[in-house]
Amino acid sequence: MISIIGSGKVGSAIAFLIAATSLDDIVLVNRTKEKALGQALDISNAASWENPVSVVGTDDFSMIKNSDVIVISASVAVYEKDRLEFLSQHVQLIKDIAKKVVKYSPHSKIVLVTNPADVLTYVFNKETNLSRNNIIGVASSLDSSRFRYVLANELGVKTKNITNAMVLGEHGDSMVLLFSLAKIDGKPVLNSLSTPQIDKITNDVRYYWKSLRRLKGPSVFGIAKNTTDVLRAIINDKDLAMPASVLLNGEYGISDVCLGVPAKIDKDGVSIVEIKLANSELKSLHDSAAIIKNYILQA
Repeated sequence: MISIIGSGKVGSAIAFLIAATSLDDIVLVNRTKEKALGQALDISNAASWENPVSVVGTDDFSMIKNSDVIVISASVAVYEKDRLEFLSQHVQLIKDIAKKVVKYSPHSKIVLVTNPADVLTYVFNKETNLSRNNIIGVASSLDSSRFRYVLANELGVKTKNITNAMVLGEHGDSMVLLFSLAKIDGKPVLNSLSTPQIDKITNDVRYYWKSLRRLKGPSVFGIAKNTTDVLRAIINDKDLAMPASVLLNGEYGISDVCLGVPAKIDKDGVSIVEIKLANSELKSLHDSAAIIKNYILQA
């Protein structure tokens, strides 16, 4: 069973993908019961005929008991200026949810989506003292999808021609785009990019969310798909390699902070994968960690 805490646009989109692919039964928890019930009524109709799953809506947290995975997508409001808007309110929200998770389903894998994802993944870790392998922040994989898309557009190729386009660090302004690893048709993208192009791509990826806000509103489908990929890896025990926000304990020379790093996800949760980074990229990752730590102090 997969429980989703927060039945707004993102939570309901994740639930839709779960139901449409018959991944697992779903419990939608929302502070407004009627919204959870309505989303459940609608999403239930997306379940396949061959292998339908159940979709339940509720405001009762005890319904998350014995969940295999719990997705946290609840928020207090939609940010407009940056992901740190409503920081203190979101920290308190995550602390409240953490207490309920520990009470009703402490052995679940946790997939955290609410922004600022890195700060809140850290807060959840510290509030629960659960294994860091069970707590996954989904953000850098979305940034990596955006990096791949922007690279393809800049180079005039299809997205499938771009591989190893990975983004680490903060899901925010200090994110680290790994140009050194990205490839176009198997060849380093750096061979095809000028310095102004690199600067433009970096800016476009960092502020991709602003283009979305201007054109349509908050991101929904990208984060929903990336989150569902994580859920599928856990439920079906199929290894998934992707960047994720995880609590570091010395990896990459960084400790006591959550940020995006290469990871492997399966039924046992998340494990950090250490890869060789260019010196400039490693320094940028350390800088990003310092920025996130400062945000944590502010919270």
